[in-house]
Parts: sequence; C-alpha cells; structure tokens
Amino acid sequence: MRDTPVATAARAGGKYVGAPVRRVNDRKFITGAGQFVDDVRLPGTLHAIFVRSPFAHAEIAGIDTLAALRAPGVVAVLTGEEIRERTAPFGSHEQMLPGRSLNRYALTSGKVRFAGDAVALVIAESLYGARDAADLVDVDYRELPAVISALDAMADDAPQLYEGWGSNVVYHWSVESGDVAAAFANAARRVSMTAINQRIAGVFVEPRAILAHHDPAREEMTVWASTQVPHTLRTAIATALDYPEYAIRVIAPDVGGGFGSKGGVYMEYLAVATASVLLGRPVKWVETRSEHFRATNHARDQVQQLEAAVDTQGVIQGLRVKIISNCGAYTGSQVGQRTGIMSTGPYRIRNLRTDVLGVMTNTTPTGAYRGAGRPEAAYMLERLMDRVSAETGIDPVTLRLRNFIPPDAFPYAGATGANYDSGNYAAALERALALLDWQSETARRDAVRATGKLAGIGIGVYCEFAGPGWDSAEVRVAPSGAVTVFLGISPHGQGNETSVAQIVADELGIPLELVSVKASDTAITPQGIGTFGSRGTAIGGGAALLAARKVAGKVRAMAAAMLEVAPEDIELVDGQARVTGAPDRSIPFTRISRAAHAMDGIPGGLSPGLDAQEFFKPDGRQFPFGVHIASVTIDPESGVIDVTRYVAVDDCGTIINPLLVLGQKHGGLAQGFGQALWEEIRYDANGQLLTGSLMDYAAPRAEQLPSWELDSTVTPSPFTPHGAKGVGEAGTTGAPPALVNAVLNALAPLGVSSIDMPLTPERVWAAIRAASEQNAE
Repeated sequence: MRDTPVATAARAGGKYVGAPVRRVNDRKFITGAGQFVDDVRLPGTLHAIFVRSPFAHAEIAGIDTLAALRAPGVVAVLTGEEIRERTAPFGSHEQMLPGRSLNRYALTSGKVRFAGDAVALVIAESLYGARDAADLVDVDYRELPAVISALDAMADDAPQLYEGWGSNVVYHWSVESGDVAAAFANAARRVSMTAINQRIAGVFVEPRAILAHHDPAREEMTVWASTQVPHTLRTAIATALDYPEYAIRVIAPDVGGGFGSKGGVYMEYLAVATASVLLGRPVKWVETRSEHFRATNHARDQVQQLEAAVDTQGVIQGLRVKIISNCGAYTGSQVGQRTGIMSTGPYRIRNLRTDVLGVMTNTTPTGAYRGAGRPEAAYMLERLMDRVSAETGIDPVTLRLRNFIPPDAFPYAGATGANYDSGNYAAALERALALLDWQSETARRDAVRATGKLAGIGIGVYCEFAGPGWDSAEVRVAPSGAVTVFLGISPHGQGNETSVAQIVADELGIPLELVSVKASDTAITPQGIGTFGSRGTAIGGGAALLAARKVAGKVRAMAAAMLEVAPEDIELVDGQARVTGAPDRSIPFTRISRAAHAMDGIPGGLSPGLDAQEFFKPDGRQFPFGVHIASVTIDPESGVIDVTRYVAVDDCGTIINPLLVLGQKHGGLAQGFGQALWEEIRYDANGQLLTGSLMDYAAPRAEQLPSWELDSTVTPSPFTPHGAKGVGEAGTTGAPPALVNAVLNALAPLGVSSIDMPLTPERVWAAIRAASEQNAE
C-alpha cells in the first residue's frame, strides 16, 4: 500500500505543516500503556448489567425484581418506572412530522420496541454477580407483531410503533429546485434504478463503556466514557439529572474506535450516571460484544429510488430521488436527510426533486457511521451514472466528465441548498485514470473476457458534505515557553494531537517538542462539540490555528517592544522572534515567554501573558472529494471476487500531515471494502438478530484486503484558515460504488444489471446462475 509524493505538495511554507510527522502519542499504545474506560479502577466500584428484551415488540405487563435483589452482592435493581421518577427524558429532534415525539427515558417502560431494548439495570458488587442476578429479573412480556423493513413499515396495515402517529413515518424531508417536470418532458431518455444500502454495524475494538462516580459530599460527578462527544454527554447528563453543568466532569480517556457510532448520547450512559447518584458510589458498565450488536446504533439501511432525465449527450438534465431510511426503534435518525442534501453529489444537476422518508421499525436504532449519509449518496449516484452509461452507450469516464461541476463554478450553490466550497473533480479523475493506466487496464480486462472469464472495472466518484458546526481551542504559553493547546474536539485515533501540534508549532515558529495537545476532558478544555463528520483537523485545527495566530501577535508585539521595532517587522522562526532581514537581531521565544510573565515591567507596557482562545465556525461546510477505481475478476464457479487493482485519489485540501492522511485512507478503505463485500446486519421476520456475533457478522480481516494504490490532489478550502478538509470518510464513501460497479461491469456480458451489497460469493454466484439459466432459455 503506497501513497505518492504529491501528497506533500500542500506544505504551507512552515517547518512542520505538510511533513509526515509520526504520531506523538503512539508509544503508550504499542507498549500496552493505553488507558481505556475499563482500565480506570476506583475503590468501591459497583458493576452494572442491563436486562434486555428478547422480543422486538411487546408490552411490559410487569417486572419482578425480588429474586434479583436477594442475590448475593446485589445492591440495587432499577426499572424504567423508577428512572422516570428521577430523571428527565432525552428530547427529540425538530424535523419530525407534526404530532410526533421521541422523548425517551434511560430505561424503557410500558413497551419495548426492539430486541435488545433495556428494561432494567442490575447493580452489584461484582460483574459476575450482576450477570447472574440479571437472569433472575422476571419480566412479563405480551408480545406484539413486529415490523422489520422500512418498506413493510410504510404499509397501511403495518404494526404501529407509536400510538397516535397514524403511521410509522417520523419525518418527510424534501427539496425541489428548477423545473423538474420540464426536464423530464424534454428528456431524450429516462433512466431509473433502485439501490439498497444495507444495514451494517460499526465494529470498533472497544465496545461502549462508562464509569460514573458521583461524590455526594461535593455534589459533583466525574464520568469516564467511551465517547466522541464529551461536552455533549456532559450536557445530556446534567439535563437528565437536573444538575448544573459545572457539577459534571466528563473524560473520554483512550477510545478504542468510534466511527460516528459513539458520537451521540446513549441511554445506557444516562442510566449508569443516574445509578451512581442514587447509590453514592462509582458504577461501571462495559458492553459485551453480543450486546454491542444488539443495542449499539446500526447504520445505513436505505432504499434508494432514482430516475434521471438524460439528453442525447448523456448530460443529466433532471433527477428525481426518493430515499426511504430505516431509523430503527427510537432515534428518528436524520442520516437520510444528509443523503438527500448530497443527492446531486459532484454533478451539475439543476432540476431536482428529492424526498427522504424516515421510518420507524422494530430494529436497533440507526445513526451515524463513518460518512453518515454521504457514502449512501455517493453509492446511489455512482450506480446511476453507470446505469446511464450502459443505457446510452457513452463510456463511464466521458459521461462523468460531461456532468461534473466545473472547477471555475466554485463556490457552487447546489440544487439542494448545499454551498460547495471548492473542487476539481476532473483533475482527480484524470489522476486516477493515469495511475491505473486506464487504456492498458481496459485492454487487460477485455483480454481476460476473451478467455471466457469474468472481469470488470468500476469507478466511484464522491464528494462530501463535511465539517459541521463550530469548535474551540485555547493556546497557553507557560513562562518556560512550553505551549499547551486545549481542544474542544475529542480525538480518538485520528492523530489530531500530532496535526494540531504541527499547526501551532509552525504558527509560533517553535520546535514541535515544545507543543503539547490536551483534549477530551470537560474540566480543562473549552466548550466544544466533538470529533465526527471529518471535522477534527478542519474545524478543531482551524480553531487552534486562529488561537495560535493571536498568541503569535502578542509575541510579535512584545518582541517588537524589546527590540524597538514595529511588530510587523518581526518574524517567528526557529524558536526566535527576529527582525526581518536582520537575523542577528533576535530574541528567543523562551525569553519572551518569561518576560510576558514577569511580576513587573511587562515589555512595552503590554498586558501579562500570551494565552489566547478562539471559537471557529467556518462560512460553510467543506467538501472533500475523490475518485476510486476498482478492477476485479470473478470466479464463475464460486462467485469469489478478486480485486486485482484498486486506485484511489482523494482530495482533502491542504494536507497537514500526509502520514496521518494515509492512515485515515487505509482505515476508511478497510471499512468501505467491508460494506461492499462482506458486512450485513440481518434479522428474521420476528425481529430476532441473526448476526449477533463476529462468528456471524463478517467484518473484514487484514489478509482479505488488497494492496491499494493511493494518491492525492490538493484543492484547498476557502472556508478554513489552513485550507484543510477532512479525509476520514474517504474510503467508506468511495469504495462501495467503485467495487459494486466493477462487479456489475464484470457481470454485464451475462446480462446482469443490478446486484446489492454485500457482494458475498453466494450472492454473486446466484446472480451468475440466474443469468445463465435465463440466457439458456
């Protein structure tokens, strides 16, 4: 797996930005010194186990906890009714249809809505004691009919999850632009298709975990949680318990993967925090792997229906999109709306009608997962582009080039209202074609086909709607000159501790070793939103850069007073503040930092200290983009796919650290390959999970992945101060359409025009067999 030197071309002129600096915090992990939630040990800690419903839909007629309470070591058993008396519900979002409400308490009462719904919490002195006692909780369920698929849930006679709604549709988001009717009336051809984006799970190494310690004497609570959003979790706990936020401290220690699935507030976390308040002791809960598959938010699960109005040149003049998003039992997930926002992707389509329906079902709630709506959008659009190519006879490269938003159109107002910051999709496609050697690879494919075997090439172009919201950073300079950066984001494997240090070190002109980055502790960091949605370096790093610029301004002013020159004559390089053009006139950064903290006589009569804080909100979202191309062969006897070449050219704007970018590409590609080829959450007709362990859910293994040929183009964002965009979701967005299009290209000579993920050998073999039988008739 390689990345070419072009990735370092974004270096911004400093010593560190653009350099492949190794991650500063890896030593603790490779030496086994990382500290995750379960590694935090407090005296007197109690252990919690949730009692979960075995039914997908049932009324709770009663709960008998007496036997569990009598079990050895059991301290308490909480039920939904007790939680309702002591906490406030967790609120619902604003996009729901009138009369809908999804207010939810930390434990369910009255009715369960998916198999895995938590109905009671057993707390004991030991983990095993809690597990044994949980089996003694007797719940009287009255099973109800369940509905699993979103399409079935929309039927008039479908079981209703929520009384009084009249249907299972929780929201209807729509957008229309241009004259769609005229575009279709004048179309030379109409091309339609339906795609299924299957339900998957974020299989992180560390399942969810929380340790809550309420101190009754101080009326304060400290929470260690495996989360991507410590400040958001603090607000949720404070709201549920009616506590002031200053009384709640949330620490996200080392987090063993999140991928968006740990970016929300889980009811289990609120329940454990409540238990600690009630009992006055630390309470810990660590999810099991089987529990993770049942109760942690799932992802994707969309039915996508598209119809394009195409002219004689293959240009899409109009597009109709209908997305049916399975929200599961509770969250009313708005991920489907993000797919809708990106329903024109990198293409200049002015006449558009998009409808997104969020539908409740008796399944595990769905939510964000590495891309959160953007991979779904890229998948449906790239499938559509290849369908148009097949029906018009225009080759897939030419077709895309004719439909791209041109680079001189940016900033570009999309038909959905999205404001695209920058892009050059043709340049990325041309670079990917060159890296693959398109002509030679298509010739090789044709030669393989001539022998009677199956081979294909597929393209996946994507752009993302990334970097939401604002975030914060504070840069503190100690008298010694040591610099500490406190971030509102919450890194958990992305390497922001390194990339932000590079940004700040360059801005201040000091050695990287002088900069330390702190995050993920609400007691010491400024208010922030968290790490998700490709926003860590783009938004958090942007805030750090702006704060560092303020510090640099103070340093220049102080150095100017000490050297008796104007501040604009001072440059910060190599740990020195020196006069431009007169390098012999300089003052060490460390001397300035000491002078800034002197008891008396601050240089120039300036205010003491050099510290600065910044809240940064960009003028708009950032739109990373890229082109992925897969070349495959297929064994017709087994359906096994061999990915013989895989090229990816991604553009994340200014590249702060190409080594970190490469790592993010690799991780995203592994998960993108997983969805395309192997992974799927499955239920039976009664809502029982069929893929509840790693024996049944096929997460990818390292030896299954091919060598990737990776490259970058650089198109800086005008919306961020450093020009950076995100890259963490590139692989999950680009890989599925590229791989599926490659397989469909291989199967096209047999007459196969559609196949759904995952592309398991069984599914591919069945498609080959069905096509062969049809052709034989």
